[in-house]
Amino acid sequence: MKSRFSAALGVTSKVKTGVLLTNLGSPEAPTAPALRSYLREFLSDPRVVEIPRIIWLIILHGIILRVRPAKSAKLYQSIWTDNGAPLIEISKKQRDKVATRLQAEYGEDVVVELAMRYGQPSISSALQKLRQQGVENIIVLPLYPQYASPTTGSTFDAISRELTQWRWLPNIHFLSGYHTNKKYIAALANSIIEHVEQHGQPDKFVLSYHGMPEAFRQWGDPYYDKCLETTKLLVAQVNKTINISEECFLSCFQSRFGNAPWLQPYTDEVLEQLPQQGSKHIAILSPAFSADCLETLEELICENKEVFIEAGGKQYHYIAALNERDDHIDAIVDVLQPALNSACK
Repeated sequence: MKSRFSAALGVTSKVKTGVLLTNLGSPEAPTAPALRSYLREFLSDPRVVEIPRIIWLIILHGIILRVRPAKSAKLYQSIWTDNGAPLIEISKKQRDKVATRLQAEYGEDVVVELAMRYGQPSISSALQKLRQQGVENIIVLPLYPQYASPTTGSTFDAISRELTQWRWLPNIHFLSGYHTNKKYIAALANSIIEHVEQHGQPDKFVLSYHGMPEAFRQWGDPYYDKCLETTKLLVAQVNKTINISEECFLSCFQSRFGNAPWLQPYTDEVLEQLPQQGSKHIAILSPAFSADCLETLEELICENKEVFIEAGGKQYHYIAALNERDDHIDAIVDVLQPALNSACK
């Protein structure tokens, strides 16, 4: 039987629940014009830059969008693949694997869509796809393990703006993070354990989370604390298999922008100091990224490696983001499961 929502739209699908996976996004091409469009959307978000609006827009359009697109385009060119932006390619694989798992358990009553907060596929277009399939329930999972206002909060804003245009609203279940999920922590631990088995134990494991202005933390954003909680749980999980001292794990923050203080310690400064402290063999990973992207493939693998080696480091290894690993898909499904079980009764 068609739902009231389906009948109102003239669709015949029996789909009851839609799952929307989201991530940050990428420019459509590694070119200055594409970067200008992407950065304009990204940096115009008041969740991302919280300074007086008029002042910021003058800076953004008068300086940043004139200078930064060309520089950023060169960085994206260094990681671009034949299939496009790595983040988009990996996210599609995640979506497909999650869809396969959920449809095996729930059948055709569940569909999965993918959206990017900035760029394409947009949140608006993905929600419209779910709408056309007549869903009665929508479960939204931003793939940012640790909640932050500029990422998870901004995603909620975009979804809300789209839904203000809908006359009939389905049930919405918004999942705001999963930084303590046991299967997510286990997948991270597995990636570390596998690295040790293949390359030996480094002097330090550097856990590099994405940065955020320190002011956001002072204003109440819980991101910093959630990152440290992830580190604590991860260390405990690793030590269930191999005994590594807590002192071997360091939490730090990358990708700062501008002159204002950001969350510390800064990743590049940590890497610069480690060789002088006797740690010349390190492995670095970023638990904050569910998929490899510019911040990992270029910043961590290239830029920060150069900092470490120039400071006297000898061995620098990057442990990939969880991407479409099966244990990561297990974690994503596990995060979705309670909401799905409720929606699919």
